[in-house]
Amino acid sequence: MNQLQLFLPCAAGVEALLATEVQRVTGIQGKAWRAGVQLQASWRDALQLNLHSRLAQRVLIELQHNQYRSEQDLYNAAANVAWEIWFTPRQTFKIEITAQHSPLQSLNFAALKIKDAVADRFRAKFDDVRPSVDTRWPDVRIYVHLTTDTVTIYIDTSGEPLFKRGWREDKGDAPLKETLAAAMIAASGWDQLCKEGVPLYDPCCGSGTIAIEAAQIACNIAPGINRRFAFQKYLPFQGHVWDGLLDQAEAAITEPTAPVFGSDVSFRMVDFAERNAERAGVANAVEFRGGDALQRMPPAPSGVMLVNPPYGERIDVAGVAGITGVQGRDQRRQQGQAEGRVQQDHRNQPIDEFGQPLNRDAGDNRNSGDTREEPAFETARDRSANPGREQAQNAWGEEATDFFPQLAAHWKKNYAGWTAHVLTPDLKLPGKMRLKESRRVPMWNGPIECRLFRFDMVAGSARGKPGASPAAPQTDQKP
Repeated sequence: MNQLQLFLPCAAGVEALLATEVQRVTGIQGKAWRAGVQLQASWRDALQLNLHSRLAQRVLIELQHNQYRSEQDLYNAAANVAWEIWFTPRQTFKIEITAQHSPLQSLNFAALKIKDAVADRFRAKFDDVRPSVDTRWPDVRIYVHLTTDTVTIYIDTSGEPLFKRGWREDKGDAPLKETLAAAMIAASGWDQLCKEGVPLYDPCCGSGTIAIEAAQIACNIAPGINRRFAFQKYLPFQGHVWDGLLDQAEAAITEPTAPVFGSDVSFRMVDFAERNAERAGVANAVEFRGGDALQRMPPAPSGVMLVNPPYGERIDVAGVAGITGVQGRDQRRQQGQAEGRVQQDHRNQPIDEFGQPLNRDAGDNRNSGDTREEPAFETARDRSANPGREQAQNAWGEEATDFFPQLAAHWKKNYAGWTAHVLTPDLKLPGKMRLKESRRVPMWNGPIECRLFRFDMVAGSARGKPGASPAAPQTDQKP
């Protein structure tokens, strides 16, 4: 268990940040691939990464990598894995399969063959006793990825995705995943600036995801300290080793190194954020208040702002905290389906946890294997045909046209000395705000291609006078 091949999938655009995090947690320099990081590490490292990674979606262990031409090749590859060293016939498992340009006609059948291989190996080893399949709450998740001619088989050590930290029970509309919030923080550099006491502020905090992630970073609280993982059910798991890692993580918790603030136009969201912060153990490390982003004054003379304004739904402009904000959000909930649509062209596209193209129109080419006698699979979705780029439509209309220039004017007047980072799918946002970005980082929010724009606020600065031609957009930069 000291020479394992690990793969940590992450959101596209976050690979370099994750590679840095992996080296900080394990001391091992991993290799950044598209939508993930690969490294040679130990079982203990896999546990540490589950406990401490804020950016990875899962921690997968590669068990087999082979050439294939037919479903029988897949069966042979899975049958050669020593599954009995990982789990027992009394446990349940699930097969998830993804593919890019696979020549096989049916991924359903491919998943069934792999499931049969796992079951047959157990039957041969344990006198015809085999584990059952559970497609909803399995003890063991087995991931299989197919390319044109290779098959890679992984066992998942995480279970629930790592963005599920265990503290967010109260949430509003379209909540930001914790892993993406952590990626925004890392891309802004605040995870290092907080050591110097630099404040962080989210003026559109919603249920508090960005602020709570930041507060945990300021307190050095491991993101996985309050949840359980799949590896705790595996045969290599040793309770005393895990308890030791938890003890180390708890001993490393400190008083916050920097102040964290959040505000929202809706008092309902502020209440959600405060309750989430309590569960996350940072109630005393973050301050939430109600208030309109167009009116709230800076909580400190200078600092870093991180903003994820709602896109694909309307934004309340000059809303009164607790009144218009709540009503506006209730109205947006009814309008969300109509205003949250996406459109495609054929340039770039979102990708899956293995770094492969995702095509939501035709599906994502992912299946889950069930029992041989009663096969039950998730809907087959093809990722290899007709790739497309997904982008949120601008459903803000005149309200957005008013909101962003007003927000920029408010920042220029009152937030000199602050650095603002705004996550948006709107590549023309700097022009609408009449601000010149100093950096733009590509990121994906689920299926939506976004940019994290950085604006360095100087009193009275503007990208240009009203009516002037905006400057040419800056080339995308990797984090």
